[in-house]
Amino acid sequence: MLTKFQKNINTNFPFLQKAKILIAVSGGLDSMVLLDLISKTKIEFAVAHCNFQLRNDESDEDEDFVKSFCKENSIKGFFQKFDTKQFAEDEKLSIQVAARKLRYEWFYELLATENFDFVLTAHHLDDQLETFLINFSRGTGLDGLLGIPSQNDKIIRPLLFFSRAEIETFANENQLKWREDSSNTSDKYVRNKIRHHVVPILKELNPSFLESFENTIQNLNQAQSLVDDASRIVYRKVVEDVDKQKIINLNELLQLSNYQAYLYQWLMPFGFSAWQDIYDLVEAQSGKQIFSEHFRLVKDRETLIIEPKSDKISDEYFINNNQSELNFPLKLTFCNVSNITISDSKTIFVDSDALKFPLKLRKWQEGDYFYPFGMNGKKKLSKFFKDEKFSIIDKENAWLLCSENQIVWLIGKRLDDRFKVTENTQTIIKIQLV
Repeated sequence: MLTKFQKNINTNFPFLQKAKILIAVSGGLDSMVLLDLISKTKIEFAVAHCNFQLRNDESDEDEDFVKSFCKENSIKGFFQKFDTKQFAEDEKLSIQVAARKLRYEWFYELLATENFDFVLTAHHLDDQLETFLINFSRGTGLDGLLGIPSQNDKIIRPLLFFSRAEIETFANENQLKWREDSSNTSDKYVRNKIRHHVVPILKELNPSFLESFENTIQNLNQAQSLVDDASRIVYRKVVEDVDKQKIINLNELLQLSNYQAYLYQWLMPFGFSAWQDIYDLVEAQSGKQIFSEHFRLVKDRETLIIEPKSDKISDEYFINNNQSELNFPLKLTFCNVSNITISDSKTIFVDSDALKFPLKLRKWQEGDYFYPFGMNGKKKLSKFFKDEKFSIIDKENAWLLCSENQIVWLIGKRLDDRFKVTENTQTIIKIQLV
């Protein structure tokens, strides 16, 4: 197994040879074998152990076991206790999801604070099979059938090619010690039910089932690479990246017979999961929205727009007459000038005497109107937005600079004619969006 493990490192993870790594060690069979294998290489490593305090004294005994092992073998160790039950309750998560979240957040914190390059975990082929069956039973796309990736960002799983039987054989041959997790014998969790009742039947039906499953995963990965290639090619034709937004052209999208598959590929990385709602959004009226944890998807006329959720900010900001700049939520500068220079969408020149301080920066409201520079008469902002083909998000992001109740500037778009510089103007103020 050691030879096979070293070959796997050299072939798939050669960068680990010069890296500084953390090994996630629970004290169980799998992680103690991974620790032993890595110790037989020249890779620099330390140990990270999580005590989730879910099994009373047994959790503390696991921690003590790993601490003692590290001390006896002069291995640097990092140890962390978590109040997992309280965290799960506060965040409204299952215990398993809460433990996973706590675990990986702490790992990434250690990577940053202790200058480690990667974290190695001891997931193996049987774990891969169980994950595949869990996802399959719940309904999933191709990505869910791929199971656990061998590398996910800074997390690397070098034992995925090994069965639990191989790992146990290696441990016994090398007289390794480990701790048994009593919760592994319980059928409380779905994973354990699959491990104890489903997988044995599959192995009974086919003694080479794990090898066959490994071939299946390889074939699925090859299929996924074809999907990824097609997705990238079509993406360039259908999606436009604009600042932090991704704009999906529905006219182009709907020409594809399998457009739902492309939407799935593009939206899944943003955490969206309500797929039927998303597919229905294509035919919905403008303004309909769907949210993931950090993003929103908006139907706007003939497009779908993906953008990050915006932080809530105040509705109003004030600028005094002696103030030369505003730095948030926009950066605006104010200065007196003697004459008008080149004006553009980000710069206006106004008659100082027409302004009433303090000026107010605010979002637009239904019923707002102004007198667009260069036009005769007033116009509702809603009509101006429509004529200028503002998207829903453009309207949400629009800011107004106001003098009392009058709009001075639809910022970045149009000056109000009532505040323009005339031949009677005595003092000119230059206002610029920086």
